[in-house]
Amino acid sequence: MAQERESKETAMNPFQINVSKEILFSPVSAEEVSPGPPDPPEKSPPKFCGTNYPLSIAFIVVNEFCERFSYYGMKAVLTLYFLYFLHWDEDTSTSVYHAFSSLCYFTPILGAAIADSWLGKFKTIIYLSLVYVLGHVIKSLGAIPILGGQMLHRVLAVIGLSLIALGTGGIKPCVAAFGGDQFEEKHAEERTRYFSVFYLSINAGSLISTFITPMLRGDIQCFGEGCYALAFGIPGLLMVIALVVFTMGSKMYKKPPPEGNIVAQVAKCVWFAISNRFKNRSGDIPKRQHWLDWAAEKYPKQLIMDVKALTRILFLYIPLPMFWALLDQQGSRWTLQATRMDGNLGFFVLQPDQMQVLNPLLVLVFIPLFDICIYRLISKCGIKFSSIRKMAVGMILACLAFAVAAAVEIKIDEIAPPQAGPQEVFLQVLNLADDEVKVTVLGDNNSSLLEESIKSFQKTPHYSKLHLNTKSQNFYFYLKYHSFSVYAEHSVGERNWYSLILHGNGKNISSLMVKDEKHTTTNGMTAVRFINTLHKDVNISMGKDEALNVGKAYGVSTYQAVERGEYPAVHCRTEEEDFHLNLGRLDFGAAYLFVITNNTSQGPKAWKLEDMTVSKMSIAWQLPQYALVTAGEVMFSVTGLEFSYAQAPSSMKSVLQAAWLLTVAFGNIIVLVVAQFSSLEQWAEFILFSCLLLVVCLLFSIMGYYYVPVKSEDIQGPEDKQIPHIQGNVINLETKKTKL
Repeated sequence: MAQERESKETAMNPFQINVSKEILFSPVSAEEVSPGPPDPPEKSPPKFCGTNYPLSIAFIVVNEFCERFSYYGMKAVLTLYFLYFLHWDEDTSTSVYHAFSSLCYFTPILGAAIADSWLGKFKTIIYLSLVYVLGHVIKSLGAIPILGGQMLHRVLAVIGLSLIALGTGGIKPCVAAFGGDQFEEKHAEERTRYFSVFYLSINAGSLISTFITPMLRGDIQCFGEGCYALAFGIPGLLMVIALVVFTMGSKMYKKPPPEGNIVAQVAKCVWFAISNRFKNRSGDIPKRQHWLDWAAEKYPKQLIMDVKALTRILFLYIPLPMFWALLDQQGSRWTLQATRMDGNLGFFVLQPDQMQVLNPLLVLVFIPLFDICIYRLISKCGIKFSSIRKMAVGMILACLAFAVAAAVEIKIDEIAPPQAGPQEVFLQVLNLADDEVKVTVLGDNNSSLLEESIKSFQKTPHYSKLHLNTKSQNFYFYLKYHSFSVYAEHSVGERNWYSLILHGNGKNISSLMVKDEKHTTTNGMTAVRFINTLHKDVNISMGKDEALNVGKAYGVSTYQAVERGEYPAVHCRTEEEDFHLNLGRLDFGAAYLFVITNNTSQGPKAWKLEDMTVSKMSIAWQLPQYALVTAGEVMFSVTGLEFSYAQAPSSMKSVLQAAWLLTVAFGNIIVLVVAQFSSLEQWAEFILFSCLLLVVCLLFSIMGYYYVPVKSEDIQGPEDKQIPHIQGNVINLETKKTKL
């Protein structure tokens, strides 16, 4: 999150605001332009009482708070929405999540081009906010279970996310700069304070929404399941409020007209230099000192010098996407990891997607901590902690964060139930008879493999591991019930889990062997299945599109994945009556067996058995990895933008911000590719990312070692110097001061 907040903050730099970020060059005539009549003095905008703050900035700050609430609130629950509602697997969910994130950082280039070259900032914010709201509406409709089928939900989700990415990315480069436009140049100090409040509104919106929307998703039931429609609808409503509030201040705003796009000017200059060099590749033509000098026939010398300085910075940007590839997995892979952990903290049950709130919270703590304490302490120790060194340390901290995440993942796998190996099976015995049953499992040659007495409705503590002589084998079961002795034969196959179900009525004992399809819960969801002891079929509604049907007379259902939460009244139906079962609380990562009985006068009841216990590893163990990666983010993101802006010419700062956003976009593409094509275990994938960033950190350190910093006076272009007319196919340009 800090990368976006800091990119906005640097875009809000008072130095940068005084110089137009769009264009520093404008076509002029070769002839001297005679001065025209003086412009009438501009009417001073309304101010807050007794201050120099324009009243219009209140609308912009509230707009930014609501928009950031909308974006981060929606994004917080996105991965679990893909997983549990659209039923995509973990890799597909991760890929789509990062494709959306990548698109959100590509579209600012489009938004800046529209604002600078066509509509201006005000109209761009209005029109793209309408697109933003439309995306939220479509996204919320796609989260209503009763609206269409699975395919329609997925189509609406993709369309809605595409529109949201266009809206949020398109207005990203406009809102901050538009707020700076409201101040007069003589009120630079007030403008700086305004940007601090603007930055605070970003953090407040993201912090509050990341905490609240997961609660709307998990703690409120809509249509019998988690309320994704509400979790998306509330952020959509906040975006509507943002648009309304921004529009209310329309008559108070200063609305500078479009001035042209410096990003487009740089792209044209680079393209002309490359094409001109290609056209003049003959050996008879004298070589030039730099490849950009081939643009001298068309573009002014100052612009070419600025682009040269820009390319030196962009060369250092090449390794940066790898850092964002790790950082942005907080909302995907780390959230998926949290679904397999225990979120019960005693005083509060934390949703898996609520762990993301640690990032903005720690950012607010770490930024002053590093600036006031850590950096000053290092400086007093006589250590030269340059910007490039800070960024390299930030990369190392991110590497350590993913190493810790890998260790946590390994521990989660250790706590998980063991897997059946070759020539192995796991067996549990469920005694649903009215009295104790003694069970003896006999293998080949009548050798005893297991012997135990099981009381009626006794909760067996665990599955028992049995070894086979071949891949498949017949087991013989000797059952002693009252005065009856019964032999039963059942076939089992290796690498499987089985449940032996015993039932009797005092006169006879019967057994049923059930193969557990897959005795694990997928993606941290809760798995449930039912045994029906009634003499009529039972139809059970667990809040899904299709009800679960359990056959009569000890029929056994398959496992069904449901979301965690309280299930105090699950609706059930038979041919004769409707009734409700109290299933109690179902936790993440557990698997439950419910036996439907009717032994009381109060009607059918559910006997609850925990097939697989919930993960006992607390979600609090993710705190170290969040602390490390956020510390790395503060050192890398804040320092990187500060260094880049200090080294780049003033005319190239908007181009630099565009390039910075593109590194974030490409970082998300890296995660998308790895998630889609890697077949590694999750802990191994974390180690892979950690090692890749370590290698990239080494390359970046070498590149930074040979980088020669440019002094500030060397990168300042002449402010009033007239660029001489150049004969030939040339555009006459002069440098220009931009007034707010």
